[in-house]
Amino acid sequence: MAISRVNIDIQNERDRASFNSEGLTYIIHGEFATRRRRYIENLVEKDPDFDGPCLYYLSRDEIYEEGIRRQSLFIRKIAEYGLDTEEEKLWMSNAIFGNNSNPMSLHSSMFLPTLVSQASEEQLQRWLPAARKFEIMGTYAQTELGHGTFLRGLETTATYDGKTDEFVLNSPTQTSYKWWPGGLGKTSNYAVVMALMFINGINHGPHPFMVQLRDLRTHEPLPGITCGDIAPKFGFNMIDNGFLRLDHIRVPRDNLLMKNVMVLRDGTYIKAKHDKLAYGGMVFVRATMIERAVYKLLAQAVTIAVRYSCVRRQSQLKPGQPEVKVLDFVTQQMRLLPQISLAYAIKFAGRQMHEMYQTITQDISGGNVDSLPELHGLSSGLKALTSDEMRVAIEECRLCCGGHGYAQYSGLPQIYVQAVAACTYEGENYVMYLQCARYLMKCVDMINKGSPLPPTVSYLSREFPLCLIDQGVQLEPLLNAFKHRAKRLVSKAAQNLTRLRSQGLDQHEAWNQAHPYLVKAAKVHVQQYMLQAFADKISPISDPKIAAVLKNLILLYGAKDIIDNSGDFFEDGFLAPKQFQYVQEKFSALLKEIRPDAVALVDAFDFSDRSLGSEIGSYDGNAYERIVEFAKKSPLNKHEVHPAIRKYLLPRGTASKL
Repeated sequence: MAISRVNIDIQNERDRASFNSEGLTYIIHGEFATRRRRYIENLVEKDPDFDGPCLYYLSRDEIYEEGIRRQSLFIRKIAEYGLDTEEEKLWMSNAIFGNNSNPMSLHSSMFLPTLVSQASEEQLQRWLPAARKFEIMGTYAQTELGHGTFLRGLETTATYDGKTDEFVLNSPTQTSYKWWPGGLGKTSNYAVVMALMFINGINHGPHPFMVQLRDLRTHEPLPGITCGDIAPKFGFNMIDNGFLRLDHIRVPRDNLLMKNVMVLRDGTYIKAKHDKLAYGGMVFVRATMIERAVYKLLAQAVTIAVRYSCVRRQSQLKPGQPEVKVLDFVTQQMRLLPQISLAYAIKFAGRQMHEMYQTITQDISGGNVDSLPELHGLSSGLKALTSDEMRVAIEECRLCCGGHGYAQYSGLPQIYVQAVAACTYEGENYVMYLQCARYLMKCVDMINKGSPLPPTVSYLSREFPLCLIDQGVQLEPLLNAFKHRAKRLVSKAAQNLTRLRSQGLDQHEAWNQAHPYLVKAAKVHVQQYMLQAFADKISPISDPKIAAVLKNLILLYGAKDIIDNSGDFFEDGFLAPKQFQYVQEKFSALLKEIRPDAVALVDAFDFSDRSLGSEIGSYDGNAYERIVEFAKKSPLNKHEVHPAIRKYLLPRGTASKL
């Protein structure tokens, strides 16, 4: 729907902003990248080939078909538009699919990265060119019907047959069916399959194998392959998440991905230099999903909610006065403005995490794997905390939009169902917290032994003798308060483990009993990392107005967390009641300071109307006109009197005369 004018209320919001939102967009995304992405989005917007039906009105089968149609266009248009980089392809995919993950999303997000990180040079030459041209369409098959995050518990087996120089892959039980991989049901013709590798009766643990699933000419499943779609889900219904049963499938020995491990012709097993190198693909996804999925979905939700809250007028602040913008109510500000700060915190922490991943990957390529445990622990905890907080924040954004937030046309239900999936894919969140906590407990052991700590946990060896938060609530004391809390609760978790062991519990049972303390330790460790990463990323900003508004967002994020979790700071006397009062007062003052910049802050995320998919959150602010036009297109409105009414409800005599 094209509307030439901009709603006056939202235009006034932009006019009163204290900073240039375009400048902030360039800081968030980069100036060249922003311009290039907009160019690609504009190509998609103007290309009539991408016109299609409204997905809300389609059946599951029709949604999948539309996804495949768009995917085929995506493959063809890549060459037509001259897109070369993976980043450009991602922008184009986002423009085409919006918040509907495409049927081949795992091809790009898991299959290709796993090949790159796990396949040898010879294997890359054999498979990677075809995979990049989509001649090979792959997925990543790890999770099973009965086993998810616990890799050592996988039941799918790959047994080496030295006589034929092959591995025999088999699904021996009902619960060993591969279950959930995106694109597995009907789309993919190859999969990287994680299976327990047996050689001469010895279990060498889970390893990745390249397995062809379907005939490349007919697309029929190969003999011994049983696969299909797992049925509709809460969301992601454009993707054919699938099941796979392997009935003694034989693959050549060199279908084992051999960049980090090798199996020789005689069955000799040469293990990886580091036991976590095999998890490189999963670490990559966790390191990138924070920016690409978690930040994106939360930023979209808060964009919709803030824009709508500035054009929605309801109730009076003073009797006899006109109705006011919903965002002028402090209750709406205290619910929405912290979600803006959270989105920015996740964005900058995710960027720092990705930069860390790239640096450590280069170190690993040079043979240095010392930083891999740090990366694994941090990426696990950050994935868990950010997706948990995103889930809660998006629901708050929906509630802030009242009844319209419940309607599909708001775009928020679709964003929500995409968001909640992140809490379980790539590792269920509480398992991820515990992986992070395990690393933190090793860091405590390092402190006790006098060993130096890696950078992201170095604060654990520092002293924070007293809280210096004063009436102004400055950034440095706030950062130190978060570090003190994290250090104390990490130490407390370690002490509880020691206490439980001293009571006679073995290591495994003590770990289980200490879960509440360990999860808490992981959460507060990640929170201090996010706050510090946010501060680190804005310190180089030269524009004083942008730097000022971002600093306010950091302070708002920190103040809200102290208010919500005051017990953590009061428990050891680190925070005094007077200081807590200062934090509460600062929180209220920050709401007032940030309020005039709310629309400019969400505009800076730079989502097109097409990518938002929201009638209430469009850039022009004309929510009501768009809602009515959208409703008129409902298939139920094709008939003034629906055939079902004639068939079932009208009296027989009346119906026969019509």
